[in-house]
Amino acid sequence: MVYVSMFSQFVKAYILFLFRFLRVNSPKIEIIFERFPKYPNFAEILSISIDKRRKALYNFYSEPWFAGSFFVNIKGGFAMKKLLAMVLAMTMVMALAACGGNNNSTPSTQDTPQQTETQTPEAPSEPAGGGELTLWTYPIGDWGKEEQVKAITDAFTADTGISVKVEYLAYADGDDKVNSAITAKSAPDLSMEGPERLVTNWGDKGYLVDLSDMFDETDKTEINAAAMTACTHSNGEVYEYPLVVTAHCMAVNLDAFKEAGADQYLDLATRTWTTEDFIKAVDALYAHFNAPVGAVFCKGQGGDQGTRALVNNMYGGTFTTAAHDQYTWDDPLNVKALEQLKGMPGIAFDASLEGGDEIKVFYQGILKMAFCWNIAQQLNPNQADTGAGLTASGEEIAFMAFPSESGAPQLCGGIWGFGIFDNGDQTKIDNAKTFIKWMCDSEHTVDAVKTANYFAARSAAEGTDLSAIWADNDIMNDYQVLMPYLGDYYQVTKGWAGARTEWWTMLQKVGEGADIAETVAAYAANANAAAAG
Repeated sequence: MVYVSMFSQFVKAYILFLFRFLRVNSPKIEIIFERFPKYPNFAEILSISIDKRRKALYNFYSEPWFAGSFFVNIKGGFAMKKLLAMVLAMTMVMALAACGGNNNSTPSTQDTPQQTETQTPEAPSEPAGGGELTLWTYPIGDWGKEEQVKAITDAFTADTGISVKVEYLAYADGDDKVNSAITAKSAPDLSMEGPERLVTNWGDKGYLVDLSDMFDETDKTEINAAAMTACTHSNGEVYEYPLVVTAHCMAVNLDAFKEAGADQYLDLATRTWTTEDFIKAVDALYAHFNAPVGAVFCKGQGGDQGTRALVNNMYGGTFTTAAHDQYTWDDPLNVKALEQLKGMPGIAFDASLEGGDEIKVFYQGILKMAFCWNIAQQLNPNQADTGAGLTASGEEIAFMAFPSESGAPQLCGGIWGFGIFDNGDQTKIDNAKTFIKWMCDSEHTVDAVKTANYFAARSAAEGTDLSAIWADNDIMNDYQVLMPYLGDYYQVTKGWAGARTEWWTMLQKVGEGADIAETVAAYAANANAAAAG
């Protein structure tokens, strides 16, 4: 743009004059352009390089004509660097003030500034008072419900002056909406989801802000170690600040188990059972009801954590390597589990059901066990409104860990928190960090966790003990017995989205009668090829 070019040349000439006046040798000057919230067509970052790095940050957010910031990077071991920085700052203020009355120029073609070698990461500055944030959240407990979310975001706004506009995403098309917004350079300021999206997807692609500077040593000791690891990219940057965690499990119709005499195979104190007892229970139920009592659902990826956990736990197989660099479905122990399940008349491989469909059929009393379950379902009064922990006909539901040979299962877990999209607006980034701090590490964290209806990802937040957060809720208290069984969060393995498709398609082929070992090996190879490519 001609106007910006003339402006930059003026600034360069003026700075050279100052350098010569102050007897600074061999200046190297670069001017980098970036978008401003109010004046998107003007220069915003002035980077000045000489020899040794010195940096000053000048913010003029309070000035109505400016509403932005610029960096002055000064390299040089000269005594008058502070005076020079001050003079340069005043120069930019006066120059931009003179430009403020005209914002009709052609937009800059450079949307995102390129960081020069003279720039270093800045600690977050204090957030400006007021402003608006956009939060896009997936249906994570009651964080997917407008009334509950409004209550807590209104409280945040009252405390900080920062308003929050919330959009609610569905898993069916939420990813597409986010990806489209990224392409259109209109991504939200914040997103609430898990590491499989925030870390492995959008963080990996460079769309998110590194949150590493938000964690001190106290935070690192308070936050669940597995959650902290999952929220950290292999490059060392943290793209998610965790709020809540849970363990996925299965459930049984306890009344039906008692009727069939299968309740003897359940350890309700620990909510665990062995693979041998699971097989005996299924056989007893099938003999009594003369119909399949459990379903390996495989219509799509919905709830697929249940089928993965069932297969992996039965004989101790794995889904990925410990390093999360390869899919290991072809583990002989997984093949053994699938052969066992396929050979049981009480277990159906049902390509008409996803996880949500299986839950509905289980609530109806048709299936006597559900492999897609967690605390959200245990708390759900169901469509018949018979009450939490009950089927539509009022039969008691007991949550259980997946069966394992040793009786010590490794459960899949859910981790949810917040990531910040890097939209080039430092004010919004700082305000988004204020939002995260308020929700995840303050006296308000109790309310943020309870809004999710899951378990806190940390033991305490700024002196507030979170261990007894559910003391007044019997179901939540009982469910906590499963939390020590949380296993590896392998959902951060590269190519995760494609791998999930390969998994349920593989289950369909097994259900159709294909050779199990060959089928598992073929689809595992597909997943690894997609991850590598």
